[in-house]
Amino acid sequence: MDRFITYLNPAPHRHTFMKAFMRQDSPEFCSACHKVHLDGPVNHYRWLRGFNEYDNWQASGISGQGARSFYYPDKSSTCADCHMPLTPSQDPGNRDGMVHSHRFPAANIAVAYVNKDDEQMRITEKFLQSGFITVDLFAATPVEESQGLAQMRRRSTDAPALASTFAVGEEAETPGNVTIREVGKVAAPLDAPGIRFQPGQTVRVDAVVRTRKIGHFFPAGTVDAFDVWLELQARDATGRILCWSGRVDDDGRGPVEKGAHFYRSYLLDGEGNAINKRNAWQARSVLYVRLIPPGAADTVHFRVPIPRDAVGPVTLETKLNYRKFSDYFTKFVYAGIPKSGLAAIAFDSREYSFDSAPVPVLPIVTLARATAKLELGEPRWEPVVRKQDRERWNDWGIGLLLQGDLKGAEFAFQHVTQAEPEYADGWLNVARALIQEGETEAARPYVEKALALKPGLARAHFFMAMIAKAAGDYDGALRNLYACRDQYPRDRVALNQIGRILFLKRKYADAVRALEEVLQVDPEDVQAHYNLMLSYRGLGQAENAGREEKLFLRFKADEASQALTARPRLLSAEDNNERQPIHDHAP
Repeated sequence: MDRFITYLNPAPHRHTFMKAFMRQDSPEFCSACHKVHLDGPVNHYRWLRGFNEYDNWQASGISGQGARSFYYPDKSSTCADCHMPLTPSQDPGNRDGMVHSHRFPAANIAVAYVNKDDEQMRITEKFLQSGFITVDLFAATPVEESQGLAQMRRRSTDAPALASTFAVGEEAETPGNVTIREVGKVAAPLDAPGIRFQPGQTVRVDAVVRTRKIGHFFPAGTVDAFDVWLELQARDATGRILCWSGRVDDDGRGPVEKGAHFYRSYLLDGEGNAINKRNAWQARSVLYVRLIPPGAADTVHFRVPIPRDAVGPVTLETKLNYRKFSDYFTKFVYAGIPKSGLAAIAFDSREYSFDSAPVPVLPIVTLARATAKLELGEPRWEPVVRKQDRERWNDWGIGLLLQGDLKGAEFAFQHVTQAEPEYADGWLNVARALIQEGETEAARPYVEKALALKPGLARAHFFMAMIAKAAGDYDGALRNLYACRDQYPRDRVALNQIGRILFLKRKYADAVRALEEVLQVDPEDVQAHYNLMLSYRGLGQAENAGREEKLFLRFKADEASQALTARPRLLSAEDNNERQPIHDHAP
């Protein structure tokens, strides 16, 4: 009877279940499940951010709300545009023969596989291989053991860090290590004419993983439970394998090699054990998080030895692989039986056996791949600059910049300006690297060049504001930040900077108004609560300052929790290597 009434007059059903905000604010509706946190009643610890697809979408170029992205699509998009595509249907609710798919294609191929749902498998695999992410084998440098040590610096920032088990992208400013080094010899791109490598030498090959049509971090979701990694294999002309990083044991049926380049959140419990059973309530610290923001890139370094008797050319093949659940977690779910060891609210130090029941072998999907042939002979270490490679140079530089290799990033972006001088972001990206290095005045002419090429460019105004702020020109900084905010009124970092500078100018009431705009976007923004605490103190409003102090302490990171990383770093050289922002993968 209910179906008959619904078909007879669907309006009451629609009005009851389809609320206006579901259409008008569909990403915010999605965030109810896709922006999560744990709190004291669940984890017996404190507030801790879990996975968060919403914030990095909101702050990116994909949403059209972020001011500082590296790339912007022609048209902004929301969650439903990718995960609820239009599909033909004769359902009574169709419009012109189309409805929004409720299969929600994404990355969960495991459920379809174990349920033997072939159609869902096909749709999910097609989605995963749709080109939303790409891989490029771009550059190489000689490995010279006599090279001097790189200088390390701590990136300065006045922004506190959020308590999070997830990555933080353009939605906030985060402190981190940076590297100052001599770039040295570079051959790039690898497919340029005349590039050759010397037999008997080891080369450092750079692969670039670039997020394209994806509106959130890659990977997304419960990233402590997946196997997502970049594999590289090198073979000479006889088929001899020279190196292989990221192989899977048991002929592709077992765990991934520990030294692979993983994309995941490596969480630790209260005793420093890996969170590998979806026991997120026991998470107390993070060994490392490696995810790629939307419209950005990751640069991965592999050491490839070329024997003296190698027969050229050497073929490199890299693959970005995805297995929905890790080998360990799958075995735990199907057959895990605890044995010896201790367990409590905050940790699980038990060992498990996995022979109590059959365990399915989940499929591994290759999302993207790339190949390159290295000719052997007299080496030619020089970059080849061509307009057609401008984006490849830019992507390589973005990956270097995000891992803190500032001189490498500057080198790459300088070549972007040579490949396409009229591309404003090439000049601006040089400035980004210089500003992070603290060379703000050196960055000024590059931002001015970007604004000359593209007047009104919001992200250029933002970085000009950072230059003015560093110089103590707060009025100039505010002028540029207001120009940025006028185009992107929901960019949290720009709004936070406005509030911070108004506080520094002792305009406390104005600072409060600016920072309250941040909380309209994210009520849990730790930087906004910190500066509101300071501003209310400046106004002498002790009660409001006390409230903001409590919220700031609720959301800020527990720096002492990093002590828990000491044990896993000592026990695993591979995990410690992966923890480093810049690291090489050796065969």
